[in-house]
Amino acid sequence: MSVADIVVVGSLNTDLVTRVKRFPGPGETLVGEDFQTYCGGKGANQAYAAARLGGNVAMVGQVGADDFGTAQIENLSSVGVQTDHVQRDAAQPTGTAIIGVDASGENRIILVPGANHTFAASQLDHCQNLLSGTGLLLLQLEIPRATVGEAIRIARASGTQVILDPAPAAPIPEEWFPSIDFLTPNLSELRLLTGDSLEAETPLETIAASARRLCHRGIRNVIAKLGSRGAVRITSQDAYHWPAIPVPAVDTTAAGDCFNAAFAAHRATGHTIAQAGEFAVAAAALSITKKGAQPSMPSRSEVAALIQDAKRPDQGGLTK
Repeated sequence: MSVADIVVVGSLNTDLVTRVKRFPGPGETLVGEDFQTYCGGKGANQAYAAARLGGNVAMVGQVGADDFGTAQIENLSSVGVQTDHVQRDAAQPTGTAIIGVDASGENRIILVPGANHTFAASQLDHCQNLLSGTGLLLLQLEIPRATVGEAIRIARASGTQVILDPAPAAPIPEEWFPSIDFLTPNLSELRLLTGDSLEAETPLETIAASARRLCHRGIRNVIAKLGSRGAVRITSQDAYHWPAIPVPAVDTTAAGDCFNAAFAAHRATGHTIAQAGEFAVAAAALSITKKGAQPSMPSRSEVAALIQDAKRPDQGGLTK
């Protein structure tokens, strides 16, 4: 196996997606407009997107010994992701996500972890060289905490940069903080991690001040993903805003995964944090213009074209 510039340790799920005009209420049955099956999972989404965006990527995780698992491996391989370290659990099904998407493009998800939750920390023993030899490690929270923690430990021992997407929303251990180079929460995840009352209309300066407390506890950079408001990078000293690029929203599924992947792919090719953030915001914008998770991931040339066309007059620093 060749050395990978980006290693993703995380989940692989099959997405079962139905579109509805609106979400049903308690006890209500609605007729869906269509149904599609996609390869997904936050880890696999990020690996797939990073490869589509030109990254040299390896995936580490686990699927079941079923057709969904085979499809996951074949789909990642089709875009050049190294899949040698995707293991199979004969006793568990491949993880599944049941996703509803309404007419505005918003989604609601029920996750069945399957083989993701039996992916133990000890199973990383065979890929220590891969984790130690990469430049960037991408992580999420859809596999056991002990496995995430072990991946962080192995990576940091060799100086690998760690990007953690704290999703699905959950507290993270304090001992991880000094090992996290980039934490990338959305607003609800940031609210959970800080305990602050942050809403969609909260001023960016207030959001930055809230996130900065995480930096004071050891995290080097917090990048708050704010959907239609773009993203803000916060450090213990300052903050920087990347405005969103307006696009017609079709399906927001995996937009956050696309952001993380694009940020990592651009950093892995030597670009600055500022350039990587701009690239990531544009990639995430493109991802919501198409249906599905991995099928919506753009190419590097598509992102570059959108950045070239976009007008960005209000991009810049925030007050402390």
